[in-house]
Amino acid sequence: MSKHHDHHDHDHDHDAHGHAHDHDRGQAPAGQAVKAHAHGHGHDHSHGHGHHHHGDPNTMGRAFAIAIVLNLVFVGVEFFYGFLANSTALMADAGHNLSDVLGLMLAWGAAILAKRLPNQRYTYGLRSTSMLAALFNAMLLMVACGGIAFEAVQQLMHPDPVAGLTVSVVAGVGILVNGFSAWLFMAGSKDDINIRGAYLHMAADAAISLGVLVAGVIVRYSGWNWVDPAVSMVIVAIIVYSTWSLLRQSLRLMLAAVPDNVDRGEIEQFLRGRPGVTEVHDLHIWAMSTTETALTAQLVTPAGYPGDVAVDDITRQLREDFSIQHSTLQVRLGTTVHECCLQEPAH
Repeated sequence: MSKHHDHHDHDHDHDAHGHAHDHDRGQAPAGQAVKAHAHGHGHDHSHGHGHHHHGDPNTMGRAFAIAIVLNLVFVGVEFFYGFLANSTALMADAGHNLSDVLGLMLAWGAAILAKRLPNQRYTYGLRSTSMLAALFNAMLLMVACGGIAFEAVQQLMHPDPVAGLTVSVVAGVGILVNGFSAWLFMAGSKDDINIRGAYLHMAADAAISLGVLVAGVIVRYSGWNWVDPAVSMVIVAIIVYSTWSLLRQSLRLMLAAVPDNVDRGEIEQFLRGRPGVTEVHDLHIWAMSTTETALTAQLVTPAGYPGDVAVDDITRQLREDFSIQHSTLQVRLGTTVHECCLQEPAH
């Protein structure tokens, strides 16, 4: 993981560029010393550092490829036999698995796009495509649930005979396929939230297939055909419950909300507690992708610029203790009245 610590002064004066290291040699004019330091490191950051805060998503490329192919084949088999067996539960699970395949494709594609290097227009690269993929997946799942629920209601109102044995056998295959797919993502799920999402999704699919298998057994030995659409409604409820969380979280990320795993108040308290810092302004925390978080803040240090070592230590602690992979800190002496176009959040 490369160091990613830049401390920019966004209203710096280009005349200060020639004095980039005055703060190391003595007391230059107060405002100028801070501005010069920030200007010099701003350029070092944009040209010298790489954007490699997280593990390479493509190390899981083979797992994505295998899981996509296996599940795509299974979707076709499951829907075909669900249609033959007149099982809405099987067809519901097939629809769910199809959305999972599309979701895996989007997640894989977004992981690849997220590796694209920044350019003059996309200065953060294409990291945020992973958030777009999550949002699209959530909406896709909701639409699929609507179609599945409609078919299940129709089947409950006018139940038709269901081939319980066929349903059980196909669902059993689903348990194997989804269970193996989950195993493929298990190793990478510890370090990457995207991989963890794929792992949990496949594991949940295996559990749902188990429910369909149980429904098939009940129908076969009891003749209660209503159990099949009832199980499909339960599947829909499970999908909606899990998808609602994904939809809400992806919308929050797209709206630049503070990620759920980050405590803004705790970070602000940490920054205010740094030696020499008397005030913290313009603290903004947002997700650059589903795996990276960025922060900007203005630190007021009336005693003077604390030095590169102190600022580097702050960015290191933000990265290691608060999962902030990209920090931009502006240091001010507090000699002018603070102005900001955005209202400070209420405490």
